Amino acid sequence: MKVLVADRIHDDGIRILKDSGFEVVQNYQIDEEELKEEIEKFTAVIVRSRTKITAEILERARNLKVIGRAGVGLDNIDLEKAEELNVKVFNTPNAPSVSVAELTLGLLLSLVRYISKADETMHCGNWNKSKYMGTTLKGKKIGLIGFGNIGHEVATRCKAFEMEIGVYDIAPDIIQEAKDLGYTVFNTIDDLIKGSQIITLHLPSTVETENIINERNLGLMDADDLIINTARGNLIDEKALLKALEAGEIGGAALDVYREEPLNDREMCNCEENLILTPHIGSQTKETQIQASIMIANKIKNYLENL
Repeated sequence: MKVLVADRIHDDGIRILKDSGFEVVQNYQIDEEELKEEIEKFTAVIVRSRTKITAEILERARNLKVIGRAGVGLDNIDLEKAEELNVKVFNTPNAPSVSVAELTLGLLLSLVRYISKADETMHCGNWNKSKYMGTTLKGKKIGLIGFGNIGHEVATRCKAFEMEIGVYDIAPDIIQEAKDLGYTVFNTIDDLIKGSQIITLHLPSTVETENIINERNLGLMDADDLIINTARGNLIDEKALLKALEAGEIGGAALDVYREEPLNDREMCNCEENLILTPHIGSQTKETQIQASIMIANKIKNYLENL
């Protein structure tokens, strides 16, 4: 059986597949048109976020049995079409939890202490000590929209900073877990926004979650409030966010994900307000990449061996 690895994963995962007797084809530059032509040759395909597995591609995947996503989000795979064609889809939701949570805290610290701006001006020969008056995290109210694996890890780290933690989620078991941990549970996103000074997003990309942060509820934030998104770009109305930043209606934002990646929005890139941008690096740690590659390789291996 042939396995296409369409996006780069760590060699440990490749080794597992090869040692199990699979023919592994590594093509990290394959584009949509080439994939349409080649997909029928493969029993399995592994992707990360670059490669899109569309309905049209799946229609041509006559021999495809399984898709592996080395990561969390599945918005680059047409899940409805995959189910219709009886193609199994796996991901690795646990692999990047810690690395994304750590980035979230890094972005938060950079926002409240102006770390990236202070560093930039120092390299330009400036000493702007008085300009960068920050705030202390201890005692601040942070609201997590989504309390899955990553949200849970973020909350654990915020607790170490002695922050007050609030949670919004829709899953009853997750809500109960948050209550058991002593966190404040909000019934609506609006209530969470009004009851928090810092908001972080930890939701998947779905029709229901698109623009879950929008012009209306950005208006509920205070002028010193902050928002961080390390989840998916379409959770936030980016134009509304820029408008709120430029008008001084919120205190700052940090984004690691965008509606269009790579980011081509020059207005956002040129925004000089308290806006931090990173190029979707949440899971970009050596440890996470090793773990994700091993997890997805084993899932593909076990599934195909048990068909």
